[in-house]
Amino acid sequence: MKLSTLLALFTLFALTVAGLAHPEHKLRHWEQASPDPDRIILTWMGSTATSQSVTWRTDTSVKEASAEIALALPKARFDEGAKSYKARTERLELVDPAKVVVHYHSVEFSELKPDTLYAYRVGSGDRWSEWIQFRTAKAEAAPFSFLYFGDAQNSILSFWSRIIRAAYKKAPHAAFSIHAGDLVNTAHKDREWAEWFKAGGWIHSSVPSIPISGNHEYTNLKVDGVDKGKQLAIQWRSQFSLPPASDLPASLAETVYTLTYQGARIIALNSNREIEAQAKWLEKVLSENTSKWTIVTMHHPMFSSGAGRDNSKNRKVLKPIIDKYKVDLLLQGHDHTYARGHTPLRMSDTESNKIKSLYVNSVSGPKMYDFRKDGWNTYKPEGVLLAKKAVKTPFFQVIDVDGEWLTYRAFMANGQLYDAVRLNKLADGTKEMHPWKDGLGKER
Repeated sequence: MKLSTLLALFTLFALTVAGLAHPEHKLRHWEQASPDPDRIILTWMGSTATSQSVTWRTDTSVKEASAEIALALPKARFDEGAKSYKARTERLELVDPAKVVVHYHSVEFSELKPDTLYAYRVGSGDRWSEWIQFRTAKAEAAPFSFLYFGDAQNSILSFWSRIIRAAYKKAPHAAFSIHAGDLVNTAHKDREWAEWFKAGGWIHSSVPSIPISGNHEYTNLKVDGVDKGKQLAIQWRSQFSLPPASDLPASLAETVYTLTYQGARIIALNSNREIEAQAKWLEKVLSENTSKWTIVTMHHPMFSSGAGRDNSKNRKVLKPIIDKYKVDLLLQGHDHTYARGHTPLRMSDTESNKIKSLYVNSVSGPKMYDFRKDGWNTYKPEGVLLAKKAVKTPFFQVIDVDGEWLTYRAFMANGQLYDAVRLNKLADGTKEMHPWKDGLGKER
C-alpha cells in the first residue's frame, strides 16, 4: 500500500476517533472548528451606546482566548495601544451530525464611547481574526436604520445568502439586524448553523444581530440515548450573547429580552412557550418605557397569514397589552408568506389614517406557503385590516427611524421595492399612516 494511502487512512481514523468526522457525513472544511476563530457575531448584553458583545468559535485546542479593541483611527497602525479583554470560554458538545466538542468564546466590550467607530479582533496565540469595525449607538435619540428578516430556515447557504447580502448592499449603514425566528430548520443540527453563519459571513461580525427563537429552534434532544424532550438549540446560548431579563423563568433566558437604540425600544419575545409569564414581563417593560418608538418582534404572528395556521393564544394574552401601550410595530415570521396590516383606531372608520399598531409577517428563505383564502377577514372582528400581501417571494426589510417618522420598506431579492409605508408619531402619542414617497415624489 502506498505511503500516501496509509497517511490518508490514518488521518481519517484519527479524525473519526476525535469526533471530527462521521462515516455518514464528511464535514466540509468551513463546518469544522479549528484553532482559527470562526462564526464571529456581534450582539448586545447591555447598553448599545457604551458596550458591544462578540462571540466566536474554535476547536478545543484553544483553552484561552482574547479580544482586542481600539479606536478605528485613519492611521495605518490604529491598533497600537489596543485594549485586551480575556474571553469567557464555554465547552459545547454537539450531537448532530456527530458528537463533536467545540469551544465558544465571548467578550463584552464595556465603557465604550457613544457614537464612536471601533475596530476589534478575536483570537489567541498566532491565530487571530482580521480587524473588524463597528460603531456604538448615540447616547440620545437620533436617526438610524435597521434590517429585518423573516424565516431563513431552509437551504440557507444556497438561497438565504443572497437575501442577507442584498439587504446589506441596500442598507450598508444599518445599525443592526432582527432575525425573527427559524434561523435554521433543525435546532441542534450544527451543519445548518454552519450555513447560517457562512451565508452572513462578515456581515454578522460587523452588524449586530438581534436573534429571535422560532419553533424550529426547538427540537427533541437525545443525549446518550436519553430523550430530553423538545429543547432550545444547544448552540443558542453559546453562540449568542444576549441580555439578561429579570422576573422570567430560567427556561426563557436569552430568548426574551429588551434593548434601547437611539430612542427606540426593541422587545424580543419567545412565542414558543410560557406566554403568560412573558405577558407580565412585557407589561412591566412597557409601563416603564420612555422611548418614542416601540418595536416588538417574535416568531409566531399575531394574525396568521398561512393557510390552516393560527396563534389564538398570542392574541388573547399579548394583544391587550400591545393595544394598551400603543406598540408601534410588530415584526414576525413563521407563516412563509408576506403580509402587512394594521389595527385602526376604529374598525368603523376604515378610511382614517390613524392607527394603533402596524403588523408585518415576512419570510426571507426559500420555503413558501399559500396565503389564507380569506386574507385576514377572519380577524376583522378582532380589529385588524390587511393592506398588502405576497406569496412565493422572499423579502428583506429596511426600517428607518427618524424623529417623528418611522419608514418601513420591504424589498425583494433583486433589490426592487415591493411595499412601503410611513408612520408619523404625533405629540399626543397617536400615529398616522402615510404612503411612502421615493426621491421622485412618487407614492409607493
